[in-house]
Amino acid sequence: MITPEETRVWQPGQPKLLDRVRDRCRVRHLSLNTEHAYTGWIRRFILYHDKRHPLEMGATEVSAFLTHLAVDGHVAASTQNQALSALLFLYREVLQQDFGWLSDVVRAKKPKRLPVVFTPEEAMAIIEQLQGVRWLMGLQLYGGGLRLMECLRLRVKDLDFERLQVTVREGKGDKDRITLLVTRFVIPLRRTCWPREPTSAPSRNCLGTRMCGPRKSTRMFSGTMHSR
Repeated sequence: MITPEETRVWQPGQPKLLDRVRDRCRVRHLSLNTEHAYTGWIRRFILYHDKRHPLEMGATEVSAFLTHLAVDGHVAASTQNQALSALLFLYREVLQQDFGWLSDVVRAKKPKRLPVVFTPEEAMAIIEQLQGVRWLMGLQLYGGGLRLMECLRLRVKDLDFERLQVTVREGKGDKDRITLLVTRFVIPLRRTCWPREPTSAPSRNCLGTRMCGPRKSTRMFSGTMHSR
């Protein structure tokens, strides 16, 4: 039974609801995209029920909102499941409440589709249409099994040319892992990181200081998403 004190929406000096959701997401080390998605669905849920506080609502209101998404919004099944996950996170992780069993939700239908899988020859034919940095990225994405943001966040120190491996840091679930460095990736990448091969005499820049190549913390593909 919820007491009147618990149904109070916000009190001065206490963090607001969405701020509590963000804090809990970061405690759980959820990705920033997940945090934005969850806060967006929770905001839509509150607005749909005329800005009532979630503590004043329960399974009936959650079911009505999810049904509205499927019937009126015509959302995909994955979208409805994401909204449900956001509301479960709100009630269980943030409010420490359980709204019970959802029995009368109209579920969005998930169409059956056959997966489209490229052969290795077809995949390489597509990658060969890329040029420059995008070709390097496509080659490593396909050969090393990286996600797009993992590839964009690679740094010089994450590459091991001797062992032909890449260290992916803070990947999905905030976990590190090691994957393959594509052999065809090595020589073009060396030319990208170190355009000038080392000589017997150390090269120097216009200030007279020694040039030792890029810093280990330098992003490999910084700015690629915004370039045309």
